[in-house]
Amino acid sequence: MLQIGNYNTLKIVKDLDFGVYLDGGDGQEILLPARYVPKNIKPGDEVEVFIYHDNEGRLIATTARPYATVGEFKFMRVKMLSQVGAFLDWGIMKDLLVPFKEQKIAMCEGRWYLVYVRLDHVSQRIMASARIDKFLNNTPPDYKINQEVDILIADETEIGYKVIINNAHWGLIYHDEVFQRLEKGERRKAYVKAIREDEKIDISLTKLGYEKIDGVISVILDALKAQGGFLAVHDKSEPELIYALFRCSKKNFKQAIGALYKQKRIDIEKDGIRLL
Repeated sequence: MLQIGNYNTLKIVKDLDFGVYLDGGDGQEILLPARYVPKNIKPGDEVEVFIYHDNEGRLIATTARPYATVGEFKFMRVKMLSQVGAFLDWGIMKDLLVPFKEQKIAMCEGRWYLVYVRLDHVSQRIMASARIDKFLNNTPPDYKINQEVDILIADETEIGYKVIINNAHWGLIYHDEVFQRLEKGERRKAYVKAIREDEKIDISLTKLGYEKIDGVISVILDALKAQGGFLAVHDKSEPELIYALFRCSKKNFKQAIGALYKQKRIDIEKDGIRLL
């Protein structure tokens, strides 16, 4: 079945000067314009394409890859405003509409917003919504502790970073458990730390247990290499300095440099640590 707003592998049925037609099922043929047709393909071959509607409402295919497909969240830039809403730079020829009713606040040209890409079930048109909450936490969280998940960094609060888990649930990473710089819109792997009684989910960037120290170790080693092999920080340094440099607690820092010292990867000197 054809998936509008997503990738489909379709068979070529006609080869013309302006492109090729693909078998969309149920007797419909979908144009893949010549500029997107891969070299050396012919009728009978299959090609992976993204399916959407052109400006005249016709289904069309492209081998270009949009920034997000239906069912995904993404930060996108407003390209222009119109009488029907805001149009986002979507990464393909056609821009993505956010109708006024789907804007949480009035959007401004040139600014970036977190949106959800959705398919309107009435018109079958692809559009975006900035009303993120209504697309999350609609099913009970069915995760296991330490389960690896995909996250999107959505926002920073006073206590930590709000993240979107597997395009389905809100989660939170606490500030004192972040060892590196995180940027809004960044995607990465993470782990389920806890599911609370209110079904809110705590997330960790590293596996629970000693693997957490491995994350601190990596950050310390990267910092040492970037600073020529020496850092003026050690186990007697103030917790505020350690947190500012490595985004970790003093306890975790001491465990990490202790492990590195035992592995003979660093030397702990009077005024700092040195890479061996």
